[in-house]
Amino acid sequence: MRNIKQNMRRLLIGCLVLLGLAAGAGAAAADQLIIFVSIPPQARFVKAIGGARVDVSVMVKPEKSPASYEPSPKQMVRLAKADIYFAIGVPFESAWLGQFASTNPDMPIIHTEAGIEKKPINRHGKKDKAAHGHGHPHGQAAAGIKDPHIWLSPPLVMLQARHIAAALRDLDPAHAKAYEKNYQNFISRAAALDIRLMQKLDALSNPRFMVFHPSWGYFADAYGLAQIPIEVEGKTPKARDVKELIQTAKAQNIHTIFVQPQFSTKQAQIIAREIGGRTVTADPLAVNWAENLETLADAIQDEAR
Repeated sequence: MRNIKQNMRRLLIGCLVLLGLAAGAGAAAADQLIIFVSIPPQARFVKAIGGARVDVSVMVKPEKSPASYEPSPKQMVRLAKADIYFAIGVPFESAWLGQFASTNPDMPIIHTEAGIEKKPINRHGKKDKAAHGHGHPHGQAAAGIKDPHIWLSPPLVMLQARHIAAALRDLDPAHAKAYEKNYQNFISRAAALDIRLMQKLDALSNPRFMVFHPSWGYFADAYGLAQIPIEVEGKTPKARDVKELIQTAKAQNIHTIFVQPQFSTKQAQIIAREIGGRTVTADPLAVNWAENLETLADAIQDEAR
């Protein structure tokens, strides 16, 4: 039944795409490139490098999860006229990039994650044993599951920006100099952000922070931190896990649990209540990328004091 519904949905999308093309729906300004990206932070990167030459649309809408997102028929209609798609390796792409290519065979799909070695998602971060004082099996890397959140590390974003700039220069060589200039400016700003974050997070008295979903592993790696996630692999923690996390938070003097709008906060609120702490929203999909990372760094810095 599920497969039948999926096939019917894709048939409907195909019909709407054809109708949209016939009607010229969703056209951008004549001198702009129509660009699609998977998640909101990418829109910031592409706009910074593309400038006024690009009209950027985002697939995953605010407060939706890129793990299970399905594009709307309206998005598919507009995608049929896109000039380029910038992928980043989030889960929904594995199910949909083929469909995107079929919808618009002339549209290049650029994998901005190319060349980045993704790390396994693990339960307690790289300092697992220190966090708990023991090495339970659940602290091992989740087999076969790679962390897609590479946009939360400024050094890795600089690598992604290189792919974006190269693709824009190839697609629109008449404006290659402008793209190169914008790229260099973006890299300068990203490097300055990286330095500020290092200064804020260097030598914290407590480098561990607790999160609901393990989104911040690359951020933690970049600045010598260790995230302690409540949820892993989409699984709700069992009662004994919650109890253990409460003990860990107390032992590590953790008073803040970072949550994100794409997931339930119930377990985080339970832990926060038991430790006399609080929950703070930190959205890894926020479009205001640089400001978002600085806000998180400030909160972690405050927590460690």
